[in-house]
Amino acid sequence: MFVKKEKKSKLRVLSLVLGGGIIIFSIISMVIVMVTYNAQFPKIERHDSSVSLGLIYDQLQDQYPRRLVDFDSKGNQLQGYVYGQDSEMGLVVIAHGLGGGADSYLAQIIYFIDQGWQVFAYDATGSYDSEGKSTKGFPQSLVDLDAALTYISSQPQLNGLPLLLFGHSWGGYAVANALHLDYDIKGVVTVSASNSAHEMIVEQGQKIMGAFMVTQHPYLWLYQRMLFGKMASYNATKAINQSDVPVFIIHGVEDEMIAYDGSSIISNFKDLTKPHVKTLSVSDVNRSGHNDLFRSLDSIEYINQLNIKYLELYHQYNENIPYNIKQEFYAPLDRKLAQDINVELMNEIHQFLKECISN
Repeated sequence: MFVKKEKKSKLRVLSLVLGGGIIIFSIISMVIVMVTYNAQFPKIERHDSSVSLGLIYDQLQDQYPRRLVDFDSKGNQLQGYVYGQDSEMGLVVIAHGLGGGADSYLAQIIYFIDQGWQVFAYDATGSYDSEGKSTKGFPQSLVDLDAALTYISSQPQLNGLPLLLFGHSWGGYAVANALHLDYDIKGVVTVSASNSAHEMIVEQGQKIMGAFMVTQHPYLWLYQRMLFGKMASYNATKAINQSDVPVFIIHGVEDEMIAYDGSSIISNFKDLTKPHVKTLSVSDVNRSGHNDLFRSLDSIEYINQLNIKYLELYHQYNENIPYNIKQEFYAPLDRKLAQDINVELMNEIHQFLKECISN
């Protein structure tokens, strides 16, 4: 009898120790997830044009005027831009990638305007000219797109146009998952995008934490759920499968950010045949990565040459190039050539969008 009591006592102690260990591990894990997660989504200031290669809107505004609008997204005022206001062919809504803003896609915006589309672009929460202390998290792109589409639906000069969505990376995830929402969308083009917020963060987390990331899955899921509610659980595959809206999925086979055979949307569709889904796997050795698939071959060659010269400067100044020297380096560069667009790819996107509104 004494032996049985002693065994029960040991089991009770062991249970308490294990339970306490699980609680401590869970608390530590939650803190690790929160700190690591938040660090990946800082506030994104507008890029300094004097030390970067992006197109500058001030140099384009006479040819491509835009109307500034603003709208609310969960308490933050977002900056929106309406281009091509005389066009009635259709409205292309552009959702940008993480780390940039609407102006990061001026080359694509200009292309769409030149083809006769009206364009609605915006800076997401915590990005460029929009409010927000940070970009908050991966599902925030979908939250902001939802806010943008709600605003568009309330505007008489916009809501009568066929609605089409175009997004890259963070924005590509958002436009595909927007099919979970109740909007009259005529077509979606999603480029270099992840299937879901959870898959993307896990994939990136494994790069940072390695195998330890496996133990953090439930805490990551919980934290995103706390921040974004049910939107955190949306995935593009389900959205596309349950919808009959035409979707064009584009992804580079050498994507260094969102693995082609990993968290990408295309990994779920490349071997399937669905009448409303079109896929394009970009395998060009020169432009099959995350961002370069949008560039022309001339642009890529030009940037490669600049990178060699910049690397020489980097070593010359012992890895700390003075700001004024950087400005001198960038001042004479050809921004138009650096941002020269992959016309073949954009033409394919344009043709797809035209078919979406003609059916």
